[in-house]
Amino acid sequence: MEPQPERAAPSISLASYWSLLRGNRNFRRLWLAQIVSEIGDWFYTLSIYTLLLQLTGRASSVALALVLQVLPQTFVGPTAGVVNDRLRRKHVMIAADLARFVIVLSMLLVRSPSMVWMVYPLLLAETVMAAFFEPARNSVIPNIAAKNDVLIANTLSSATWSVNLLIGASVGGVVAAFLGRDAVFVLNALSFLGSALLIRGMHFTEPHAETAPPLRARDLVDYSPVLEGIRYIANHRTILPTVFAKAGEFMIGPSWVIFTVLGAHDFAVHWRNIDPAGAGMLGMSILLGGRGLGALFGPIVSARWAGRSDRRLQLGIFFGYLTIALGYGTLGVSRTVWMASACALLAHAGGSTVWVFSTTLLQLHTEDRFRGRVFATDLGFSMLSIATGAYLCGKFMDAGITARAVASWTGLVMLIPAALWVLATQIGHRNTERFNSAVE
Repeated sequence: MEPQPERAAPSISLASYWSLLRGNRNFRRLWLAQIVSEIGDWFYTLSIYTLLLQLTGRASSVALALVLQVLPQTFVGPTAGVVNDRLRRKHVMIAADLARFVIVLSMLLVRSPSMVWMVYPLLLAETVMAAFFEPARNSVIPNIAAKNDVLIANTLSSATWSVNLLIGASVGGVVAAFLGRDAVFVLNALSFLGSALLIRGMHFTEPHAETAPPLRARDLVDYSPVLEGIRYIANHRTILPTVFAKAGEFMIGPSWVIFTVLGAHDFAVHWRNIDPAGAGMLGMSILLGGRGLGALFGPIVSARWAGRSDRRLQLGIFFGYLTIALGYGTLGVSRTVWMASACALLAHAGGSTVWVFSTTLLQLHTEDRFRGRVFATDLGFSMLSIATGAYLCGKFMDAGITARAVASWTGLVMLIPAALWVLATQIGHRNTERFNSAVE
C-alpha cells in the first residue's frame, strides 16, 4: 500500500480570529489579560533598561538585567513544569500575577543611584514568577480552544504581543519621558492585578489536575517527574527538535542591548525640550516599534500559508531563521532610525513566526499530562539562549565593539540554527518514512 500524500490544510482567514474571540469566552479573557499585562510590561522594560544605562553608563548593566529576567527561568523550569502538571494551571497563573503585582510595586523603593542594586533581586523575583506563568498559559490553550483553532489562538496571541510592544514601546517612551518612571512602575503593577482578575473569571476543565496525585513539598525537589518528561521528549520525533526551536533565536538577547545602545547613542530622537535620557528612550521606542510591527505581521501572513500543516509549520520555522539573519545583517549598516526600524521589522517578522509555529507544533503533539513539563523545557532552553546572547553582547560592546558590528554578526550567527533545523527535521522525516514503510 502506497503512503497517502499530505492533504493541503485549509488556509486561515482574518475572520477566523474574530470568530475565535467572539465565540470562546475563556480564550477572550486570557487574551484580554495578555493585553493588560503586556502593555504594562513594555512600559516597564523601557524604564528599567534606560534607568540602568543612565545610572551606570555600561551596556553590561542592561545585559545583566536581561539575564536576570530570563536565565532563572531555565533553572526554575523543572520545578515549574512539575507544578503545572500537578496543580490547576489557572490557579498557577493567578498566583504568579498577584506576586508580580507586589514585586513590581516594590520598584518604587529605588529612589537614588545608591539604591539601584535593588533592581536586580526584584527582577530576579519577577522572573521566577514568569517561569510558572508562561508554561501554564501555553499549556491551557489546547484545553480552551478546539484543535483546529490552536494555530489561530497562537497567532492571535503573537499578534497581540506585537501590538502591545508597538503601543507599549511608543507610548511607554513618552510616558516615562514626561511623567517619570514611578508612574510606569505603578501602571505595570496594576496591569498584573487586572490580569489576575480576568483569569479568575475563566471556567474550563483541566484533565491533568483531575488525575494527578496531590502535590507535596518534597515533590518540588523530586526530579523523577522531570526525568519522565525528558524521556517523553527524547522519544518523540516532532517534539525533540521543536523544543529547541526558540533557543535557536539567538538574536532575542542581544536585541535588547543593541536597541538600547543604538537608541541612546546612534538614533537618539531630540524632540522639543526632551533631555538626553528622554531622547534615547524615544529612539529606542522607534526601534521597538519596528520590531513590534514585524512581530505582528510575520505570523499573520505566514499562518495563512501554513494553515494546519505540520510540514509547512516546520518549513516556516526554517524561513523564519533566514529572515532574522537578513534583518540583523542589514541592521548594522543602517544610517537612519527609520531604516534601522525597518530592519528590526523584517528580522522580528521571522522571529515571531518561529515562536508561533514551534509553540503550535508542541501543543498539537504533546499529551496534556506532559504539557507543563514540555513547555517549561521549551521556555528554559529559550531563556538560556537569550541570557547567553545578552551577556556576550554586553561584554563585546564594553570591550569596544560597536552595536552596529554586533548586530551584523548576530545576523550571521542566525544561519547556524537554520542549518541545524533543516538537519533535525530531515532526519525526523526519514525516520518517519522508515517507520511507515515497516508498518505497511
